Amino acid sequence: MTRIIRGRTVRPTNADYNDPGGIHDDATAQGLGFRGGTIAGSSHLDTFVPVLLDAFGDEWFRSGSLSMYFRHATTDGEPTHALLELPDDATTPLRDAQVPAVVEMSDGTLVGEGTAAVGSPAEPTALDARDLRHDPGAARILRDVALGDVLGPVTASVDGARLARGCERRITEVLEWYRGPSPFGGAIAPPSALIDLFANVAGAALLPRLGEAVGMWGAMEIRHHHGPLLVDHPYEITVTVAAVGDSPKTEILWYDAAAHDNGTLVITARVLSRFVKASSPLYA
Repeated sequence: MTRIIRGRTVRPTNADYNDPGGIHDDATAQGLGFRGGTIAGSSHLDTFVPVLLDAFGDEWFRSGSLSMYFRHATTDGEPTHALLELPDDATTPLRDAQVPAVVEMSDGTLVGEGTAAVGSPAEPTALDARDLRHDPGAARILRDVALGDVLGPVTASVDGARLARGCERRITEVLEWYRGPSPFGGAIAPPSALIDLFANVAGAALLPRLGEAVGMWGAMEIRHHHGPLLVDHPYEITVTVAAVGDSPKTEILWYDAAAHDNGTLVITARVLSRFVKASSPLYA
């Protein structure tokens, strides 16, 4: 038997994105067959934070993970909520445990599915368990990106001023810890800020190698090793290409990222970026 921890219904928005020509822009997304500008997957990760704290306590920000594969793209303002499935007899906060995690729309449409964990559970995360063996031979957009490419190290930080704007406009579940102080000292980074930090480093290195195309996230995982990551604190960021591949409608790029602080591993992430073939002149 299991019991469900359900988060409140939220309405993620694209308000903080200035994305003309990108997937969060209504005209661009509709031109590619989507219902409208899509909500960033990282916004859905933020939705989980209250239920993660219910299940795992603040230890989740020290040693917890959230691993999510997205199944359905939502658009601006559509209602969603997060769910965790706990053993019926589980005593919270859980320790060294992993549980199923789901984000869905109010009508039950599955948006994303995966796992949430804390500590050192025996099971692999949802994205660790996926087979990343892809054939890169057909790649056009990603033809200059290869498995094993290492990007960085680059010194970077989560910008507190930008995070403050996100707390006002885009982040649906805002903790006062994001503004500081927190049980960890200063302000800490929410899931979306972690993904943005790694994506900015990856994008700066990869964009010169990419053919013209609209990209979108298809999956993402964050894992705290010696967390949390502090706002406005410099970290050494490294990104490694984990897979390059092809699907009927997109080209696929998986990468793994890591943030170190004076040699200590603080956070890792795994991200799937999809590049829409219909948006590229290479597929005209």
